[in-house]
Amino acid sequence: MPRSLATELGDWQVVVLTDGDLEFGADVFPGTDPARIDSLLAAAAEPAIRTNFNAFLAKGRGRTVLVDAGPRDLFGPTAGHLAEALAETGTAPGTIDTIFVTHMHPDHIAGLVSAGGAATFPNAELVMAEAERAFWSDPARFSGDDTLAAWQALTGAVLGAYGERLRTIAMDGEIVPGLTALPLPGHTPGHCGVRLDSGDASFVHMGDIVHAQTLQLADPSIGVVFDVDPAAAQAARRGLLDMLASDGALCSGGHILQPALGRVTRRDGGFAFAAAD
Repeated sequence: MPRSLATELGDWQVVVLTDGDLEFGADVFPGTDPARIDSLLAAAAEPAIRTNFNAFLAKGRGRTVLVDAGPRDLFGPTAGHLAEALAETGTAPGTIDTIFVTHMHPDHIAGLVSAGGAATFPNAELVMAEAERAFWSDPARFSGDDTLAAWQALTGAVLGAYGERLRTIAMDGEIVPGLTALPLPGHTPGHCGVRLDSGDASFVHMGDIVHAQTLQLADPSIGVVFDVDPAAAQAARRGLLDMLASDGALCSGGHILQPALGRVTRRDGGFAFAAAD
């Protein structure tokens, strides 16, 4: 299947890079009645809770920017295909000059390093919110939880691999001219989306406010077990979906299903995602 989907916005090209896919179990959505999940799946004619792992490429104004890098081989053979997606676009790893990390969860950063810990993108500056770097830089915060401790160790490996090529910014700071971080705290303390503006054209990367498109657009109150602050994550989700439905900006997200370029619309008290023409 094709792993890239491109669109032109002013003097930028934006490309969704589909790294892979997975199915979630109902346990990923704590506090949500399984019958409610079944009802939403049935209404969408979906047999399972499907998700994608998406990275993004923005090319323009002499820059080549990668947003997130997928889970590498951590989730088995259905994911870890970022290299194939980049090859479809004719983009060699060495030509990427900037990488922005929306947050430091493994499915967004494992692709930044090899299994041996070497940087995958040898010439890129790594950019992230300072709040995100600070949160993951204290191992003591994650002691007593083997899973979170492993995630923190991975963040340390990534930060170590990029070393002096790390630049931190405010949660609403400039990534490169034309691309700005969009604060969406809650999923993690420094979790961000991305906004690209070029003339009258705009694109918004929603980050991880939506993990399961079928469930969380229809019912934004549904959270995921990975949210550090569930109430803040829900507020970020509702606020951004409402904004996108009002202004009609082209958008996508880290887990939006193919074709993963479209617009948020209002539907039956919730929201839906309409693929772009």
